[in-house]
Amino acid sequence: MITVEGLSKSYAGTSFAVQDVSFRVDKGEIVGFLGPNGAGKTTTLRVVAGFLGMTAGKVTVAGHDIIGAPIQAKRSVGYMPESVPLYPEMRVREYLEFRAELKAVPRDKRKGFVDLAMTQVKITTVADKLIRHLSKGYRQRVGLADALVARPPILILDEPTAGLDPNQIREMRSLVCELGREHAILLSTHILPEVEATCDRVAFVKRGRVVHELVLAEMQSGLDVEIRVAHADAALVEGLGEFGSDARLEDGLVRLRVAHERSLPAIARWLASRGAELYELKCRKKTLEEWFIEVMGEDQGPG
Repeated sequence: MITVEGLSKSYAGTSFAVQDVSFRVDKGEIVGFLGPNGAGKTTTLRVVAGFLGMTAGKVTVAGHDIIGAPIQAKRSVGYMPESVPLYPEMRVREYLEFRAELKAVPRDKRKGFVDLAMTQVKITTVADKLIRHLSKGYRQRVGLADALVARPPILILDEPTAGLDPNQIREMRSLVCELGREHAILLSTHILPEVEATCDRVAFVKRGRVVHELVLAEMQSGLDVEIRVAHADAALVEGLGEFGSDARLEDGLVRLRVAHERSLPAIARWLASRGAELYELKCRKKTLEEWFIEVMGEDQGPG
C-alpha cells in the first residue's frame, strides 16, 4: 500500500532532513517510525501524505505515484498531523461534513461517510457539540475521524496520542489497533509502550535515515543468550552460531540470539560434548528501549 524508495528531502539544496529512505507498509500492517527529535520522522510522513515535496526518490501509495498521479495518491491517504487544525467554532458533525466536501466525497454519500467515521472513533455522543468545548482526547478523535472521513485505505498518523492522559492514550491505542485490521498505517510516536502495543514493525530513524527495521513479534519471541565458559575461542563461537544468530565474543562472554528457550538445553549439551567448562548460561528478552539505545547510540532518547 505504501512503497518508499530512496526518498530524500533537502532544504536550500544543502541540508538534508531525510536522505535515501526506503520502506514499505502493507494492508493490515501498522509500521511505527521511531527516532529522536529532528530525525526526519515528520518530514517523511508529510512527503508520503503529499503535503511536502521531495528532492529525490519515489513514493507510491495505493498504487499511485505521488508525483505522477498526485490527486489519486492524496485521495488514498488519511493524514492526521501532530497538531490537528480544527475549527473550534464549528460543531463536530458540521466540521466533518465540511472536511468530507473538501475531500470530494459525493454529496449523497457524505452523511453516511461522516456517520461511519464518527462511529469508528466513538464520537457520536458529541456530534452536535462545539469543538472548542471538547476535551483534548475528543479533539484528537475528531482529527482521526477527519483522516477517516473519505474512507482512504491508508492512514498516516503523526504523534496521535500527543498531549493525552494515560486513559486517553489507552483508548487511542485501541482505536489504532482496530483500524489497523483494514488499513495500512504509518505511525510516528516517541512513546515506546505505544509502539509495542500497536505496531507490527518498527523503523528506527536516525539523522534522516532508516538505520534499522525490527519485527516486534520476533523481538518478543527471541532471546539474548550469554554464555560464560573457560577458554572461549573463535571456533567455539562459530559452533554456537549454529544455534542462533549474531554469535560473538565480548568481555569474556559468548553472546548470541536464539528464537526459543528450547535451544538452551541443546546448547548446554553441545558444550558438554566439546568438553567446554560451562560456568554460566543465561538468557533474557531485549526490550524495545534496549533496541532503541543500541541502534541510536549517542542519539539516545526517543523523541
